Formats: sequence, C-alpha cells, structure tokens
Amino acid sequence: MDERGFFVRLYCRDEFAAAGIEFTPLQINLSRNERRHTLRGLHYQDPPHAEAKLVQVTRGAAYDVVVDLRSDSPTYGRWAGIELGAQAPRAVYIPEGCAHGFLTLEPGTDVLYQMNRIHVPGHAAGYRWNDPVLNIRWPAEPAVLSDGDRRWPGFSLETRS
Repeated sequence: MDERGFFVRLYCRDEFAAAGIEFTPLQINLSRNERRHTLRGLHYQDPPHAEAKLVQVTRGAAYDVVVDLRSDSPTYGRWAGIELGAQAPRAVYIPEGCAHGFLTLEPGTDVLYQMNRIHVPGHAAGYRWNDPVLNIRWPAEPAVLSDGDRRWPGFSLETRS
C-alpha cells in the first residue's frame, strides 16, 4: 500500500495449486447489499452440483461464515467466521460441501463470489442462520433477511449428506 492505494491479487491458479487446492473459477457473482446488517445464508448447492467459492468483499465489510457439511470431515457440523472488508482485502475459500452466509457490517457492502461451477437452478439448499445446533455467534441481529432465508430448515448432526 502506498499513496496510490493498494494492489491485490484476487486469484492465482498457481498459488492455489501450490497450497493443494484445485480451484478454477467458471462463474463470478456480485452481491450488492445496501443496508447494514443484511444477512444472506446459510446457502449451499446439493450434490452433484456442489460449488466451491472464493469470497471477497470489494466494498464495505461483512462477517463471513462457513459451515462444514461434509459427512466424512473431522469438522463436520462446525462453523468458522471471518471479517472481510474492502479496506483490508483478503478472501475466504469455501470448499464444496460447505454452507456459506454473511452479515454486512456496513451499508453499501459488495461481496464478490468466484465459483468453480456454473450455478444449476433448482439445487439450492440451506440452513437457518440462527440454528441452535450450529450456534453461530453472529456479531449482530440481522436487520434485513429474505423470506427464503427465514424458512430454511434446522441443522441436525445426525443427518449427514
């Protein structure tokens, strides 16, 4: 960073490969969120259409959450959260088989998704953002939440996909 601002590499196939991650973006999506504390999630695509994502905030800030839904994973049913923001650019990689959601921390937050698959309509799935089994510690209550995100079912550790 200098007086001009900053330069950041958003994706490099060779760096991912060196880290043992096979990820090639085939689709890029942008989520514009006008209001602070807008919550989107927790979303995923049913197999065989599961998607890996590289998620970055290009404007504003958001608290990003990943939930491991891979039944053979030692972290099955656990979540991790990270703050992403345009002022301190970094990204989170979300493997196939994980649910994803975020809560905006500033008005006017843009979230950029690089996806490893083309989205297939009709295979969207999700879990409630406030599910007591997952017990995600969001930094605030959502002020904006879609009806669809309100209606996702609860999560059960006994239900492994």
